[in-house]
Amino acid sequence: MGNIKDYAICTLGSHTALQILKGAKDEGIRAIAVCQKGQEDIYKHFGVADEIILVDSFKNFFEIEDKLVKANAIMIPHGSFVSYLGWQKVQDIKVMHYGSKGILEWESDRVKERDWLKAAGLKLPRLFKSPEDIDCPVIIKFHGAKGGKGYFIAKSTKEFYERIKEYPGEEGYVIQEYVVGVPVYTHYFYSLINEELEVMSFDKRYESNADSIGRIASKDQMEAGIRTSYTIVGNIPIVVRESLLPEIFKMGRNVVTESRKLIDYKTGKPISKGLYGSFCLEAIVDPELNFNVFEISARIVAGTNPFINGSPYTWLRYNEPMSTGRRIARDIKQAIEMDKLDLILG
Repeated sequence: MGNIKDYAICTLGSHTALQILKGAKDEGIRAIAVCQKGQEDIYKHFGVADEIILVDSFKNFFEIEDKLVKANAIMIPHGSFVSYLGWQKVQDIKVMHYGSKGILEWESDRVKERDWLKAAGLKLPRLFKSPEDIDCPVIIKFHGAKGGKGYFIAKSTKEFYERIKEYPGEEGYVIQEYVVGVPVYTHYFYSLINEELEVMSFDKRYESNADSIGRIASKDQMEAGIRTSYTIVGNIPIVVRESLLPEIFKMGRNVVTESRKLIDYKTGKPISKGLYGSFCLEAIVDPELNFNVFEISARIVAGTNPFINGSPYTWLRYNEPMSTGRRIARDIKQAIEMDKLDLILG
């Protein structure tokens, strides 16, 4: 039986670090935060880290990696980690890594991501191969975890070419049907230890200026030349209709099952462990209550941050405060104590 005192949980001081670090401490595991200089005060203020390691930039992560290896640290990836290092460099880290590294390539490429979700039987918005094919309102999304920055709407081929001029050098993007409905982001957790899928919580994003533009009369919007943007500012909790839960669980299970067939670019073989740990399906729910899934995040997402003390769903299951960060820590704790740590390392 392993001893959790011999290990530490580590993450970058950004994104979902507060709940990840607190979750580690709640489970009795040492918590290490890697912070950019000048940003460490937040983690000191909330007292969530046992140790803070400073770097000039997160891009200098590899300069302190040996220190983490010596500390027996287990790295928890989140959006900032993937964004700063890039999915390719994540493959090369030496420190222990929670979750499948091979999945990150599929998450980072919207075309591959779509192939995965379609194979899982999910309903997806239409994708247009060429701007000339645009026959309805579309949203243009650039590759990578950019927090919605730069996304824009176009209603025609002409408008697309006008707007894309504002993003010189951005060649990696998809042109996706703009589905009108309610955005619902489902936060899942899949444990290889228990072989069970959990629904942790739901959120919708508060985006600037998309969620505030309605306060301005359309006439004034036109006169001011305001363009809608979708940069994420925060997250709003949602409780969904209970009758939707069976379909939500089904979608999550299908995505996990299909993930085990995805090919790891390094080995050329299927990613046998597939997707595990925290992940999120991002969807628009239309008036017929169809989930139009447009994206997957194969890691913890910032939408879990409103639930540091748990959600209605985690209260039903655990009857104690259970954030997604703490659920990750508990999975690691169980793996260590059962001598199955290799099972959950990617």
